[in-house]
Amino acid sequence: MSKLLVINGPNLNFLGIREKNVYGTQDYEYLKKLIAGKAEETGNEIEVFQSNHEGAIIDRIQEAYYDGTEGIVINPGAYTHYSYAIHDALASVTTMPKIEIHISDITSREAWRNNSVTAPACDKQIYGRGLQGYLDAIDDCLGMIGGPKS
Repeated sequence: MSKLLVINGPNLNFLGIREKNVYGTQDYEYLKKLIAGKAEETGNEIEVFQSNHEGAIIDRIQEAYYDGTEGIVINPGAYTHYSYAIHDALASVTTMPKIEIHISDITSREAWRNNSVTAPACDKQIYGRGLQGYLDAIDDCLGMIGGPKS
């Protein structure tokens, strides 16, 4: 059994409320249930963490280094585009794979969304696959650590 951490940044707790034309109509509880189903299906432990605060996200990444977490899937939200502090935290945990996920296709939206300062600290970036992208990222992360996947 592997232990993964899924981190969601600012405003992701507002799924199903904000910009439904971009992020869909499923709410955050639906996403958490989707991930819990993936954990059950694969026989792995997958923790979901969400914060609207940059420091809390950094703290959780650093805690992952010590708590047995073997891989991180992260949707940094808007922090993707300017948080060098989250980049540095991700770059510090070199013992585990990290995959950046975005629900929307960030390359086809506003120009400022095209650049990710956090992606270079990750092993892979997935975007534009909706909530399915989380499941794909979990499978990819499990594959990188050699854990069971669907």
